[in-house]
Amino acid sequence: MKNSRVISLLLALALVLGGKSALAQDVQVQALFTNAAMLKISGTSKMLKVGQSFGAVKLIEANSQVAIIELNGKRRELKVSQRITGNYERAKTRQVSIPRDSAMQYIVQATINGRGMRVLVDTGANVVAMNSAHATALGIDFSAGIPSQVVTASGTAGAWVVKLDSIDVGGIRVDNVQASVVGGTHPTTILLGMTYLQHVQMQEKNGILMLSRDY
Repeated sequence: MKNSRVISLLLALALVLGGKSALAQDVQVQALFTNAAMLKISGTSKMLKVGQSFGAVKLIEANSQVAIIELNGKRRELKVSQRITGNYERAKTRQVSIPRDSAMQYIVQATINGRGMRVLVDTGANVVAMNSAHATALGIDFSAGIPSQVVTASGTAGAWVVKLDSIDVGGIRVDNVQASVVGGTHPTTILLGMTYLQHVQMQEKNGILMLSRDY
């Protein structure tokens, strides 16, 4: 009788610990595609198509902007780099406020590849863009990048596509950011384009641009 009680207690403890383990399951979106998503589930990267499951995680919907997953019977909407756990603790949000200047522009100090540079927030730019002098100051060997051409106010100019290690604006860091280095002196200020901005939320109100990202 005594042994059976011990076994029962051990089984009960295993069930409790197993339940806690399931609740602690961690899910992060690494990449998004149409009807598919690359998820990091409790440390394991897994490509799931809509309708497929891995452990307690099921992919319900996915497109290039957002994934909807089901975890422990509850649905959550996630963007790239967002993370949740099975106990649904609220994600930490980092925010930075950028006031509009007298030229009606949003200029802010950023850290690019570990070095401080002024950037202009430009939602009209498809990529982060800089001139060759900026790239040299950042220690970027842009000549090793992919040759291309861009259209500027002065006409067509040679450019190189490069990959930046990171861009950090007020603590909102994005890694592996594609950028374009334009030969010459344009743009005069680095353009913080969509290859960075697509990873953050933006809200403009009363001359203040708010950037935020959940972690």
